[in-house]
Amino acid sequence: MPTEYRSTYDQAIMKPAHLPRLKAALFIICLLPIARGAWIVLSGAAINPVEFIIRSLGTWGLTALLATLAITPLRRLSGWNWLVKLRRMLGLFAFFYISLHFAVYIWLDKFFELPAILRDIYKRPFITVGFAAFILLIPLAITSTDAMMRRLKRNWVRLHWLVYPIAMAGVLHYWWLVKRDHTQPLIYALCLALLLAARLWWRLRKAPAAT
Repeated sequence: MPTEYRSTYDQAIMKPAHLPRLKAALFIICLLPIARGAWIVLSGAAINPVEFIIRSLGTWGLTALLATLAITPLRRLSGWNWLVKLRRMLGLFAFFYISLHFAVYIWLDKFFELPAILRDIYKRPFITVGFAAFILLIPLAITSTDAMMRRLKRNWVRLHWLVYPIAMAGVLHYWWLVKRDHTQPLIYALCLALLLAARLWWRLRKAPAAT
């Protein structure tokens, strides 16, 4: 490609004209699980509404988290660098759903009984792991703004590496939660393994080149 056109081409990839519409569409799509869950509960289709709400919110939170991790591999494979512009929204929706997941648990399941909540965190490993993942996710949500990126500089990248152990803890939380059919947790585990393997592969390929 001629040099005089490369700058314009790169800018078009980084920020296409339709990006605002894509963001608006993604925002609506990310809210659809709320509408779906409300419909199922209000229609009486959920046998145990509280358990359904808690599990549904947790599942969609983990889905959004894995979608966030999928942005980089998709960008590398497709060359669509503008996909990076969608990562923050997906990450914040992951935090939103996981926060609701935890809030509904302490409100509708435990009725704000702190001793019962602490007992669950201490004695039930899947809750221990899930609670740890939620706590680690809080600083990532707080520092997701452009201002915090500028303030923290390289430390921002180091801090956001926490997304990897958070995702692993989320998958483990889901796996331990399910007692019989592990098909769905296995799908999430395989997706996460694939995303991490892709990153490891690119890192290993990059290391010899740098050397």
